[in-house]
Amino acid sequence: MTRVNDHRYTNALINETSPYLLQHAHNPVDWHAWNEEALAKARTENKPILLSIGYSACHWCHVMEHESFENEAIAKLMNENFVNIKVDREERPDLDQIYMNAVQMMTGHWPMTMFLTPDGVPFYGGTYFPPEDRYNMPGFPRVLLSVAEAYRSQPDQVANTATSMLGELRRVGLTESSREMLTNEILDSAYRRIAANYDRAHGGFGGAPKFPPSMTLEFFLHTYHRRHSSEALEMVQHTCREMAEGGIYDQLGGGFHRYSVDAQWLVPHFEKMLYDNALLSRLYLHLFQVTKDDFARRIAQETLDYVVREMTDAGGGFYSSQDADSEGVEGQFFVWSRAEIMAALGEHDGNLFCEYFDVTERGNFEGKNILHVRSSLEDTAQRLDVSVEELSNAIDAGRRKLFDIRERRVKPGRDEKVLTAWNGLMLGSFAEGAAILNRAGYRQVAEASASFLLDQMRNGDLLLRTYKDGKAKLNGYLEDYACLIDGLISLYEATGKLRWTQAAVSLADNMIEQFWDEDSGGFYFTGKAHEQLIVRSKEFLDNATPSGNSIAALSLLRLALLTGKQDYHRRATDVLRQMANQIRRYPSAFGFALCALDFYLESPLEIAIVGAASDSRLDELVRTVWQTYLPNRVVALCTESHAEAAAFVPLLRERDTLNDQPTAFVCETYTCQTPVHSSGELVKQLVRS
Repeated sequence: MTRVNDHRYTNALINETSPYLLQHAHNPVDWHAWNEEALAKARTENKPILLSIGYSACHWCHVMEHESFENEAIAKLMNENFVNIKVDREERPDLDQIYMNAVQMMTGHWPMTMFLTPDGVPFYGGTYFPPEDRYNMPGFPRVLLSVAEAYRSQPDQVANTATSMLGELRRVGLTESSREMLTNEILDSAYRRIAANYDRAHGGFGGAPKFPPSMTLEFFLHTYHRRHSSEALEMVQHTCREMAEGGIYDQLGGGFHRYSVDAQWLVPHFEKMLYDNALLSRLYLHLFQVTKDDFARRIAQETLDYVVREMTDAGGGFYSSQDADSEGVEGQFFVWSRAEIMAALGEHDGNLFCEYFDVTERGNFEGKNILHVRSSLEDTAQRLDVSVEELSNAIDAGRRKLFDIRERRVKPGRDEKVLTAWNGLMLGSFAEGAAILNRAGYRQVAEASASFLLDQMRNGDLLLRTYKDGKAKLNGYLEDYACLIDGLISLYEATGKLRWTQAAVSLADNMIEQFWDEDSGGFYFTGKAHEQLIVRSKEFLDNATPSGNSIAALSLLRLALLTGKQDYHRRATDVLRQMANQIRRYPSAFGFALCALDFYLESPLEIAIVGAASDSRLDELVRTVWQTYLPNRVVALCTESHAEAAAFVPLLRERDTLNDQPTAFVCETYTCQTPVHSSGELVKQLVRS
C-alpha cells in the first residue's frame, strides 16, 4: 500500500482501466485485481481470498465501499487476514457467474462478498454486510474475524465445505438434451404460464421490484404474430405504455432506468444500463412495426437519441452505464420540486406540466418528484379545461426547458468502458432503428459501432471483451461473440453491405471453434483460450441480457438461411434441445430462447432484394420490408456487386434485377413466389394469413 499525490492510500487497482476498480484504488484496503499474482500471494501466504464483485452503477456497492472499504479499522482486518481481490462483474462475467451461483446457494445478490480458499474455491459468502451489527445482520468486522478464525482453527471443516461447494458448482448448468420433439406446444405452454403472472393493473409480470421484461415481451410479440393473439399484443402494448409513462423512463432525456422498486413503475433504481436500452429500444421498434403507434416510435427514437447523446464514444463504441447517484445522493439528477418547475415554466405552463406529470408539493420520492404520466393527454386536458393542443405544446416546451436546466446539474458518474456483448446488442438496435425509422443518422452510428468493434476489439481470431482509454483486453466470452454476430447480421440486412455478414460468418466460425462442447453439445461460457477456472460452465438462462447460448442459437439459424451452411442450423438445433427441458419447467427465464425456438419452428421468410443503391424504387421495397413486423425472416439485400454477393450469400444466387427494375424475391422452405417490383405486390407476399 503506497501514498500517491493527495491520496492517503493507493493500491494495485490504480493500474486498472475499469472505472469500478479505479473507484476503489484509494481505499485503505490492499485491493488486487484478479490475476495470477494475487492468487499466488494467497497460496504462498496460505490466506483465504476475500473476493468482492460489483459494478460501477451499483448503488449498494457504493454504500458498502463508503461504510466498510473506506473504514481504516475494517480495512486493517481485511489486510491482516485476507488477500483482497476486487472484480468488475461487467468485465469478468465468468467469475461473476461462478461465484454468484455459490452466493445464491447461500443467499443474496450484488454486491457479492465471497470467501475463497487459496485455490479459488468458495467456502462462505454473502452480499451486503453493514459496518456493525444491525437489522439482525452481522456486522462486517464480525464476519471477517469469524471467517479468518474458522480458516485458521477449522481447516478440515473449511476444506469439506469447499469440496461440497465445488461439487455443487460443477453440477450447475448440466443439462440433458430433450428427447421429445421440439413443437409449438412448448411455445404455447410457455405463453400460458408466463401470462398467468401478468399484472393487469400496471403491466409486467409479478410484483415489486419490477424489471423491464423486454425479452418476454418480444416473445409475446412472436406469439401475437404466430397465433394472431390480440391478448398477447394487448399485454405488450399495456406494459410498454406503463413503463414509458412511469418513472422508470426518463421523461426529459429519454432512456430507461434499471428497474422499479414498486409495482407501478414509479420509483426506479436510477442507474441506466446500456443493455436495457438496447433491448427496450428494439422492443419499441418492433411494437411500432406492429401497431404503427407514434407513441412506440417516439419512445424508441428518444431512447436511441439518449444513447447517441450520452453513451457514445467518439470512436464509435457505446459506454456501459450511468450511475444512480450524483453528488452522493441517489436519483438527485433526475428529481424535481414543484417550486423548481414553476419557477422555470411560469404559473400557467407550470401548472399544466405539473398536472400532466403528477408533480405535487409533497412529492413522491424523498420530498421531490419523479416525473411520470398519471393520465392521458386527452383526459388531462379535459380535467384542466384546455385544448389538447395547448397542453401538448406546454408539455413539449416544458420538457425542453427543464432538460436544459438539468444539463447544468452535476451529472451521474458514467462507466466509460466499452463491452463487446452490450455493444453488439446496441448495434443491432441502431441497425434496425435506421431501417424501421428511415434514419440515416442511426445507420451511421451503427456502422461506426461495427467498425470500432471489428477494428479495436480483436486480437487475431480472438474477440476481446472490454475497451477503455485506448486499450482493449480480456478474452471475449460466448455472449460477446454471439451478440456481435447478431448485431452484424442486422446491419447487413439494413444496409446490404457484404462486409458485415462476412464478419459475422468469420466470428461464428471462431465462436464454434472456441466454445463448442464436442462431447455434450451446446456452448461453454468461456473459450478454449481462456484461463482455467474452478469450473467451465454453460449458461442457458436469459437474465438481464440474453444468454450466450440463446442468442448464439438465433444468430446461427439466421446465418444458416443466409449462407446455406447447414452446420449452423444443426448446432442451433442442438442448443435448443439442450434448453428444451428447462424451458418447459421455467419458461419465464427463457424469453430470448423462446424467440429463437419460435424462429426455428416456423418457416422463416427468405427475402432477397436486388437493385442499384441509387434507385429510389429500391428504397421503397426495402422500406416495405422493414415497415412490416416479420419476426422470423432474413433479408439478403444486394446493392453492390451482385456476383460477389451471390457467391457469399446463396439466397442471392440466380436472383438479379428483372426488366432493369429493383426486384424482391420472397421464398419459404425452398419455394419462391413470383418476383415483384412494387411495394403493394411485396406487402401481399409478406403478410401471410
